[in-house]
Amino acid sequence: MSALRILLVENIHAVAKETLINEGFKVDLITHAPSEEELLKLVPNYDVLGIRSKTEITGNVLKKNPHLITIGCFCIGTNQVDLLTAREMGVPVFNAPHSNTRSVAELVIAEMISLSRQLGDRNTKAHVGEWVKSAEGSREVRGKTLGIVGYGHIGSQVSVLAEAMGLKVVFYDVVKKLPLGNAMAKSSLEELLKVSDFVTLHVPETPETKDMIGAKELKAMKKGSYLINASRGTVVQIDALVEALQSKHIAGCAIDVFPEEPASNKEKFKSPLQGISNVILTPHIGGSTEEAQYAIGIEVAESFRRYLKIGSSSGAVNFPNVDLPVKQGTSRILNVHKNEPGVLGEINGLISKAGANIEGQYLSTDEKIGYLVMDLHSDQAPSLAQDIGKLTRSIRTRVVY
Repeated sequence: MSALRILLVENIHAVAKETLINEGFKVDLITHAPSEEELLKLVPNYDVLGIRSKTEITGNVLKKNPHLITIGCFCIGTNQVDLLTAREMGVPVFNAPHSNTRSVAELVIAEMISLSRQLGDRNTKAHVGEWVKSAEGSREVRGKTLGIVGYGHIGSQVSVLAEAMGLKVVFYDVVKKLPLGNAMAKSSLEELLKVSDFVTLHVPETPETKDMIGAKELKAMKKGSYLINASRGTVVQIDALVEALQSKHIAGCAIDVFPEEPASNKEKFKSPLQGISNVILTPHIGGSTEEAQYAIGIEVAESFRRYLKIGSSSGAVNFPNVDLPVKQGTSRILNVHKNEPGVLGEINGLISKAGANIEGQYLSTDEKIGYLVMDLHSDQAPSLAQDIGKLTRSIRTRVVY
C-alpha cells in the first residue's frame, strides 16, 4: 500500500509535518489559507487535510473529494468545516480543544491590564516623542469585576488567573458549568453586562452567537467598562462597537478576531476600529504562541496517526468515538455505514460466508452513521473489505493493517 498523502495549510507548526513524516506519511505544507477554488485543485492530490481557522471546508469541497479520509483543525474551533456533510460522508474531523487554552487566557489578562492602564496609546505616543505622564483614566484591575461570557476551557482559565489577581469574577454560559474558585454564575447575559467592569467573550461561532454583542448589549454595559473579544469575529457588531467607543460609553476594547480577516500576512488589514483611542487590535493571535502551536501540532498529528493507523476516532467532533487497542496477529477493517437496522447483520453475514473468524468487533453509532471496527483472524481482509464496501448502506470501508 502506498503512503497516505497529507496536506497541511496555513503554516501549521513544522512539528506536525515532522511527526507525520516519521510515521511514514507523505506530507506537504503550505503557508497560506487556500480559497475554495484553490482547494478544489489541491485536495484531489491528498488523502488527509490539516487546516487552521481561516480555511473553509465547504460541503462543495467535501462532495467533490469523496476520497478524503479525515480532516484535522489545528486550532480549537471547527466551525470552518461543514461538519454535517463530513459526517454523512464518513469523514471524522479532529481538533485541539485544550492546547492553546493558556495562551488565549494569558492574552486576555494582558489586554485587560493594558486597557485599564491605556498602555497602547501611551506606548504609541512615547514612540513619536510625546510624554504623557498622567494618572488620569489609568486604573488598577484589582477589585474590579470581570464578566466572562462562555465558561469553557478558555473562559474558566481566565477565571482562575483573574481571581488570583484580585478581581471578582462572574460568568454566563448557556450550559450549566461548575464555577472555579469564587466565580459566580449569572442567569443572563444582560445581568452579567450590567455589573462587569471588563467583559471578555469566549463563545463558539454559531447562529446563536452571531452578533451577540450589538448596540443593545453595549448600551447595557457599565459606562466606562471595557470589552475583549478573542473568540470569533462574528460575535460583535463592529459598527455598534465603534459608536459605543466614540460616545465614550465604552472606555476601550481589545479585539483579536474580526468578521473579515486577511487570508495571509501579505494582505492589507482594514477595520472601522482603526484610529480610535484605547483600542487594541491584534491579528488573531490569541493562540499564536510557540508553545501552543507546537502542542497543537503534536495533538492533531497524533489524532491523525491513531485514526489512520489503528482506526481510533477518539476526540472526533462529528463522529462516533471508538478507541480499541491493537490486537496482534489480526487484520483490522473499518466500516462507516448509515445507521439503519440490519446493517451489522449484513456485514457479519459476509464474514461468516467467507469463513473468517472475528477476534473483536466494536460498533458505535450516532443518529446518522455507525462506525464499526473489526479484528479478523484472516488473510481475506482486503477482499472482505471490498465486499462490505459494496453494500448499499456502506459509506466507506478500509483495511488499516
